[in-house]
Amino acid sequence: MARRAGRSRGRGAVTVRIDGIARLRDRMHELGPDIIEALARAVKESAEAVRDETARTVPRAGGHLAETVDIQYEDGGLAAKVGWSDPTSYYAHFVEHGTRRAPAQPSLGPALEAERARYTARLSDEVRRALR
Repeated sequence: MARRAGRSRGRGAVTVRIDGIARLRDRMHELGPDIIEALARAVKESAEAVRDETARTVPRAGGHLAETVDIQYEDGGLAAKVGWSDPTSYYAHFVEHGTRRAPAQPSLGPALEAERARYTARLSDEVRRALR
């Protein structure tokens, strides 16, 4: 479902990636457009849930992380990266993972874990609706 992105490409980027078709990528040509749209809806719902929960729980003191958590969609909406990619949010990594002097105050990780349990159900529900 989701995985934490490795080291950031851009300075300060902290993201997770939510894939809607990891196991189906090789068989996409067999799926109808209704199923693909259903998968994209489920990915969007999950990405928005992770974004909203992260924004709700991120520490507010001294920053603007709640306002800059973002979603970037890829693969026609079948994959999403959720997190901070804005260069002014470079410190999100330090807040999320902590430093020698400051304890970690994670918000993205817990939001991802909370959504992980709902993600499969979202996918199944959307596909069932599309098949009706």
